[in-house]
Amino acid sequence: MTGGRSPLHLIKRAALPAVALLVIVNFAGYAIAGENGVLSLGEYRHAKAEKAMVLVALEEERARLSHRAELLDPQRADPDLAEELVRRELGLVRPDEVIIEIDEAPAAPPAPPSPAH
Repeated sequence: MTGGRSPLHLIKRAALPAVALLVIVNFAGYAIAGENGVLSLGEYRHAKAEKAMVLVALEEERARLSHRAELLDPQRADPDLAEELVRRELGLVRPDEVIIEIDEAPAAPPAPPSPAH
């Protein structure tokens, strides 16, 4: 028997441990399967590898641009690079030069021959 205790009294006594257990289970669930949980560790490693490749590409581009900027230093500009930039940007051509334009768009592949009927 319950010894004269009402069911309401038992519910009140069990409520606090039940709520504490639910809070603990909730935090454990987020620690395992949440957005920053243990199961998302593989995704973070994949994203880190992708970002590392992007970083390498950006560092290479930065080094290239830094070298180009050094070549354009007004104190000691590279004459070949300066001439190339002026010709490309301003479209300047000497009278004794011949310009041959090259279409940089890839040519469409030839159409396959149609079968004879």
